Amino acid sequence: MDQMRSLHTPLTEEICTSLRAGDRVLLTGEVYTARDAAHRRICEAMDTGKPLPFTLDGAIIFYAGPTPAKPGTTIGSIGPTTSGRMDLFTPRLLAQGLKGMIGKGKRSPEVREAIRRFNGVYFGAVGGVAALMARCVRHAEWVAYEDLGPEGIMRLDVFELPLVVINDSRGGDLYEEAIEHYRQ
Repeated sequence: MDQMRSLHTPLTEEICTSLRAGDRVLLTGEVYTARDAAHRRICEAMDTGKPLPFTLDGAIIFYAGPTPAKPGTTIGSIGPTTSGRMDLFTPRLLAQGLKGMIGKGKRSPEVREAIRRFNGVYFGAVGGVAALMARCVRHAEWVAYEDLGPEGIMRLDVFELPLVVINDSRGGDLYEEAIEHYRQ
């Protein structure tokens, strides 16, 4: 792995094409939290022609359910949840312009193919450091589905959120590469 690379949202085709599995990045800009219940509602909105809660073009979804902010803080702890829970919905969102996802764990073959096909990227965030990750959040506000609690959608303004590229737009898979490296 090389040095840390600074990225700013929204993600563009050029940014996604330039990223490789294993790249370490510091992400700054706007990301949206959403877990499986919110993904289900987004897809229901697409099915019924209702407006989406945010524009998917170039967007990044962080698979996280932040805890409430304590007095004097922007947000509570915010760590990644298991990404596989969103795999049913992800190819459809990528087809509609979503460019990035942040989570933990492997993605299905269908999601990896959709990342390749629609020129997206899947970033891994380190689990277990949710309180430290919260320090990267400069602003947080509800966008939709507040009734879902931590499963709802929040817009976060992050500064230098440390991530690693797990799946890139050329089919690279850091998990598979690590297994192969270990075998050697």
